[in-house]
Amino acid sequence: MASLLVEIGNTALKAAWSEGVTLGKTFRYQGEKMMDFILSLLKKEKPEVMVLSSVHVLPESDLAVMEKECGRLVVLDKDHGSLWVSRSLPEYLSPDRAASILAARYLFKGKGCTIVDFGTTLTIDFIDAEGMYRGGNISLGCRTRFKALNRYSRALPLINTPDEAPLVGLSEVSSIEAGVVSGIQFEIEHYLDIHPENIAVFTGGDANFFAKRMKSSIFVIPNLVMMGLALMAEEYGRKKDQ
Repeated sequence: MASLLVEIGNTALKAAWSEGVTLGKTFRYQGEKMMDFILSLLKKEKPEVMVLSSVHVLPESDLAVMEKECGRLVVLDKDHGSLWVSRSLPEYLSPDRAASILAARYLFKGKGCTIVDFGTTLTIDFIDAEGMYRGGNISLGCRTRFKALNRYSRALPLINTPDEAPLVGLSEVSSIEAGVVSGIQFEIEHYLDIHPENIAVFTGGDANFFAKRMKSSIFVIPNLVMMGLALMAEEYGRKKDQ
């Protein structure tokens, strides 16, 4: 029976059905009626396991409703960090970061990885060849940097992420584009230099955009977080059958 994976991030919700670690079609929802959207997916098929990852702690009443619609509900949020401790990960990690690390361990077993997630926030995490967590950083994501310049400078316009950005700007707009994009590029290149033996894994909305700008080879895996959630679903599915 299929599992349902739901990731509630800072700006949107992503969901996908999975069979083992094989992901099906990914759904995206951005709006205020996330619970209604989740229930619409549950009405189509009752999953054996539902893994719900959220940056926010959801009301117990909502969790109780979802729990009735699946064989087993696994909740990953800041109140359930102990699930990561049993997997040799620090309790403070957000669910998306932890799921990405689980997926990288699975995909690149025996290899160290530098995992970069380009989302609302920019996160960088390191694991060694034994899969042990070696720390990580959090910074502003690309779109968030453009918004911050516009909001806090007052005089600067709000710029969208460009298809191409110059290394050095020759106008106000291109200066903003170059400053944000090149700043992130230089930042990531330094992180990759910290552990040059590591495999570089990019995920998130801007992963492809920045992978093209890197000097080293990059593995771009858009659904890395979902793959980590699928591994969790598979694990709990096996426990349910035992």
